Amino acid sequence: MPNVKIFVDEDLLAVQKTGLSQVLTRLRDIVSKHLEVHHSACQFALLPVVALSDQPAVNVEIHIMPHPSRTKEVLEAMGVEVQKELRDVTGKPVAFRCTQLDPMTYVALK
Repeated sequence: MPNVKIFVDEDLLAVQKTGLSQVLTRLRDIVSKHLEVHHSACQFALLPVVALSDQPAVNVEIHIMPHPSRTKEVLEAMGVEVQKELRDVTGKPVAFRCTQLDPMTYVALK
């Protein structure tokens, strides 16, 4: 159940909304491949933000459940691919953060 939030500076999103919307399917492919999950398990959102000018214009935060195959190296490789796709679209620096949730305290209602 990868939950991927892509925070984009609102001025950049206004200019790059089409390109960013189109890259979502490639990002889903990357996440699905690295985390070994079906596309239907992924949740993606593009969110406009007002950010400081000295911060990356794009910030990706992904929350996942732990799994033995999700090693630090696998998650870093996924992050590098995600960063590249978004940097190619926006031409801006991209921050990437991945958090593994505690399955004992995690609650999801759908």
